[in-house]
Amino acid sequence: MKKHLVFLILMLFIQAFLPAGSQEIPFLTGRVVDNANILSGESMKSLSDSLKTHELRTTNQVVVLTIPTLQGENIEDYANKVFDEWELGQKDKDNGILIVVAPNERRMRIEVGYGLEGVMTDLMASRIIQNVMTPKFREEDYDGGITEGTLAVISILEGSIPEDLYLTGNEEANSFTSGLSGLENPDMPLMEKILFGAFIFGIIGLFTLIGIFTPGFGWFLYLFLIPFWATFPMIVLGTKGTFILFIFYLIAFPVTKLLLKKTKWYKKAEKDLQSKGTASIGGFTFSSGGSGSSGSSGRSWSSGGSSFSGGGGRSGGGGSSGSW
Repeated sequence: MKKHLVFLILMLFIQAFLPAGSQEIPFLTGRVVDNANILSGESMKSLSDSLKTHELRTTNQVVVLTIPTLQGENIEDYANKVFDEWELGQKDKDNGILIVVAPNERRMRIEVGYGLEGVMTDLMASRIIQNVMTPKFREEDYDGGITEGTLAVISILEGSIPEDLYLTGNEEANSFTSGLSGLENPDMPLMEKILFGAFIFGIIGLFTLIGIFTPGFGWFLYLFLIPFWATFPMIVLGTKGTFILFIFYLIAFPVTKLLLKKTKWYKKAEKDLQSKGTASIGGFTFSSGGSGSSGSSGRSWSSGGSSFSGGGGRSGGGGSSGSW
């Protein structure tokens, strides 16, 4: 009975931290897929015609998708999955764009394929969301917001930037700062943060420990790991958290190593490396060349990814998200 109770509590605990069920990817039925039923028939036809004309003229594939809810899923992840499932854009050009609107969460995103990131920059996608779509959505004018936003995307892809999307020097700086603010608190579910954190810190943490405990060669690892500690944790901790952790690494590594240098076993290992070329530390045998193996297991380590259909393109992860 106790075993069943423990198992039940464990399952409830795990379920409490699991992300909500992911939103299903709808069928690609046309250039406008209005699953949220927020567009009028006239707007759907007009948009579809404009997107078809643009594709015939440029081969770019631009698709609009509305869904009632994201069911707790991150809109960036969802848009990326839909884009890759639908394979928007030509295979050899990756020239697709997906515009996603989720009215229940009041979220939207413009997802950009690899081949169009130079034209539809993250900054320009953000301006379309902020200046064109958001004001209309706040008035619950979905027809106007989606239509004008889509036409703005088409205009930019065809080389014409609408007047309300031009940037002054100050606005460019503010937009750049605003884009960096997304890194302050990365929008990622708790379970993904835990898994990414375990992967990132497991790898660079292991090599950090090896560097701390290895005489001589450890200082090379200290320098080698600096760019990794300065960038990788940003995925989980954001900019501020990574900066704090990076400063801690720069100070804690040499301090710890200098303190360990005074211990007897460290002095012995350092002496063995100089005289024998090898030293045994914690069950691992290290050589002066910087590699080692476990004496008991033989494991070794070394310091030294309808009728209308997509054309096989891929998302570059670029674009911009917004809310209203």
